[in-house]
Amino acid sequence: MSKQVRVGIIGMGIGRPNAKAIAANARGRVAALCDLHPERMEDFAKELPGPVKQFRDYKKMCRDKEIDAVFIGTPNQLHVPMALEAIRQGKHVLITKPLAGNEREAVAVVRAAEKAGVVNMMSLSTRFNPECRCLGAMARKKEFGALYYGRARSIRRSGIPAWNLGFIRKGGGAFRDMGVHALDAAWWLLGMPEPLTVTGVAGARFGPRGLGYWDFQAPERKFYSQYACDDYAGGFIRFAGGAGLQIESFWASHQPEEFQIELFGTVAGARLAPLTVYRTDRGVPQDISMKIPKGPTAWDCIAGHFIECVLDGVACSAPLRQGMIVQQMLEGLLRSAAQGREVSLR
Repeated sequence: MSKQVRVGIIGMGIGRPNAKAIAANARGRVAALCDLHPERMEDFAKELPGPVKQFRDYKKMCRDKEIDAVFIGTPNQLHVPMALEAIRQGKHVLITKPLAGNEREAVAVVRAAEKAGVVNMMSLSTRFNPECRCLGAMARKKEFGALYYGRARSIRRSGIPAWNLGFIRKGGGAFRDMGVHALDAAWWLLGMPEPLTVTGVAGARFGPRGLGYWDFQAPERKFYSQYACDDYAGGFIRFAGGAGLQIESFWASHQPEEFQIELFGTVAGARLAPLTVYRTDRGVPQDISMKIPKGPTAWDCIAGHFIECVLDGVACSAPLRQGMIVQQMLEGLLRSAAQGREVSLR
C-alpha cells in the first residue's frame, strides 16, 4: 500500500465533513466520490485537492484498484449492502452511524468484515468530539470512581429530515438517526458494559401528520404519507454489573432543543454540555466548568484514527462490532416499545 490511504466517499451529505478531514490529513487522500447526483460530486470535488474520480455506481467504485478504503454515508438501509461490496473487494470500511437499518444486517456485516480482516470502523462524531473524549479520558483514569448511571438525550423541536425518504421509511427514524449518537457516546463513557435488558416506548406523533419537519417546513403530503418509523423513543437499559442508562430521542417535540449526556459516579459526576464536573472535596461541593482548547475536530480525530489503523496497524477503538452492540440496544428498545414489555439483550 502507498504511504497514503486512498479513500472513496459514498454519499455527498455526511460524506463531506468526513472527506474534508481525510483530505486534510497528510496521510489521507480522497481518491473518488460516488453519488446518484453528478452535480453534487462536481460541486464538492472543487473543494478537494488533486484529481478525484467520480462514480454513480458504488460497485464500480469498490472495484477500483486505486482505492484502499471506502467511507459510507448513505441512508441507513444502504449501509450494509454497500459495505459488503467494499469488503468483498478487499477495501477497508468506515461507516457513519447507525451501522445498519436492522440488527440482522449489522451482525452480517461485522462477521464479513472480521472474516476478511479489513480495518472496519464507525464514524461517530459525538464519541470523537473533544468534550466527549475529555470525559472518556477521565473515566478511564477512574476520576469519577465507579460510573453506575447515565442519562442521555437528543431533543429537537422541529427537526424531522425532509430531504431523503430513507430517513422516514422503515429502518430510519429518530432513534437510529440522533438517538444513536447519545446512546453510543453514553455507553462508551460508561465503559461499554454488557447490555442485559431494555424497556422502551416509541412512536410517531408529528411526522405522519406533516408536522415537526426540519426548521418548521411543511412537506408535501406525498412525502409525509410514507412515514413508517419513530419520531420519538425513550427507555432504560440495564447493564451487567448493575449500571443503568436512561436514553431519549425526539425529532420533534414541544420542548427546547438539547443534546446532553450526564454521568453519575461514586467519586464525581459530569455533564457534556456545557462540559462540567461535579464533585465534593472535604465536604465542599465543587462545580468545575471546563473549556477545551481549540484543536482537532471530531472529524479530524475520526479520519486520523482510521488512517493510523490502516497504515500503522493500530487497534481500532470504534470497530463495527461496537456499532453492532449499539444497534442491538437501539433495536431492542424499539422492539420493547412495539411489544409493550421489557426485552432481553442476551
